[in-house]
Amino acid sequence: MNTLNTGARISGCWTVTGCSGGGEGSLDRLLTSVSSGLSPRKRTTSQCKSEPPLLRTSKRTIYTAGRPPWYNEHGTQSKEAFVIGLCGGSASGKTTVARKIIEALDVPWVVLLSMDSFYKVLTPEQQVTAASNDYNFDHPDAFDFGLLAHTLRKLKLGKSVKIPVYDFTTHGRQKDWKTVYGASVIIFEGIMAFADKELLQLLDMKIFVETDSDIRLVRRLQRDITERGRDIDGVIKQYNKFVKPAFEQYIEPTMRLADIVVPRGGGNMVAIDLIVQHVHSQLEERKLRWDMAALASAHQAQPLPQTLSVLESTPQVRGMHTIIRNKETSRDEFIFYSKRLMRLLIERALSFLPSESHIVQTPQGEDYEGRTFHGKRITGVSILRAGETMEPALRAVCKDVRIGKILIQTNQDTGEPELHYLRLPKDIGEDHVILMDCTVSTGAAAMMAVRVLLDHDVQEDKILLVSLLMAEMGVHSVAYAFPQVQIITTAVDKKVNDLFHIIPGIGNFGDRYFGTDAPPEWSDEEMDEPSY
Repeated sequence: MNTLNTGARISGCWTVTGCSGGGEGSLDRLLTSVSSGLSPRKRTTSQCKSEPPLLRTSKRTIYTAGRPPWYNEHGTQSKEAFVIGLCGGSASGKTTVARKIIEALDVPWVVLLSMDSFYKVLTPEQQVTAASNDYNFDHPDAFDFGLLAHTLRKLKLGKSVKIPVYDFTTHGRQKDWKTVYGASVIIFEGIMAFADKELLQLLDMKIFVETDSDIRLVRRLQRDITERGRDIDGVIKQYNKFVKPAFEQYIEPTMRLADIVVPRGGGNMVAIDLIVQHVHSQLEERKLRWDMAALASAHQAQPLPQTLSVLESTPQVRGMHTIIRNKETSRDEFIFYSKRLMRLLIERALSFLPSESHIVQTPQGEDYEGRTFHGKRITGVSILRAGETMEPALRAVCKDVRIGKILIQTNQDTGEPELHYLRLPKDIGEDHVILMDCTVSTGAAAMMAVRVLLDHDVQEDKILLVSLLMAEMGVHSVAYAFPQVQIITTAVDKKVNDLFHIIPGIGNFGDRYFGTDAPPEWSDEEMDEPSY
């Protein structure tokens, strides 16, 4: 079957027309099965990698180019990740093409998702078949397409996903799965990338890597002999009996579904450059533009939301505010009275957690009806850097509390908040979360942090945002986007100036607490969280 008659060769790549419609209708959920088997691949584990980490330490991976907002002012998902499907025969150079595209794109938050992670777990009977090299790993039935489609759909929607790590020696999945989150671009590659109709609908761009069969055979010989210790006769036998028939029956026919066919694989830089240009144009079209002035005026003269709780302005609280707001206050006193306020704030926040009646017996042998926390766990999440100063107060009153961290910074060119780093505890979606941010002016950083938590399956009504000082603008922005989030603060100031400083404010909290200096043109929160 000549699958290229509908296309035209342009500048070193194939552009195939009419591939988005009728071709898909002829495919069943999975391609028809064959009876032949294929000996197992002797790899160790499969992995999906988030690239490119630009600054990596032993504990953190920080992107020097952050992820801009992927949601609108309502807090809802407003743009999906751009998904590139990459299909081709075994040893055709799919992974090389994927990495060349990633390098040429030069954008952060790119995820490379491999089908190798989604092989099915073999039954004991299938294990025996695989041990005798009679199990067909290149058949569509070998892949868990249901899990794959579910995972890719969540990732495309900006959600956090868990990727299985497949062990080719045991033909099973390892206990610990890899967590992937925050993709702006997803490159999904595999020999059966186009073999499922549901997957095809998730792909924004479909690329087929076409490599001569002799070259693919040579690559398999080199790989299997040098890396897997197999003899040349066994590799050739396997190729002729299993790999070649599988390619002709299942993989090559899907070439007609591709938007672009790339001959010669990773060496075809003309084709890769054209692909990158198209992806860049699509990302530009999807880019959000945050209008901070509109955000500032959207809720003027509106009453403060019912989800807001302000610490009672007792003489003690006002006295501490007097000290920390005074520009002449020394750093030691600023830290001391800030910590006192933080402790009161955290104690107030805990009163909003669900509780239930609980009866205990006193040392005198009498029953006492009290209250106990009604939930699975409490987790604290600080918005770096200033939010981190609230962690000791939370730890002081919540024994064994888990802590997560989010780094959000302001892009000085666009004025947008950008996500650079996050480290959240495992299974945080089951927890009540106390989100800590020392000052909130516009609310943009807090909104992004809440959106991150929601993407990790935390329920909105289980999120408590706590802050020492907030502007009315920030309160309204957060409450408008996330009406079920409880907001707790020690004070609310009415104004935000043109530089988005809280007025009268507290100054740059992070600088005053840590003893650092900020450029005068930066706003209160740019160094504190750092964000706005």
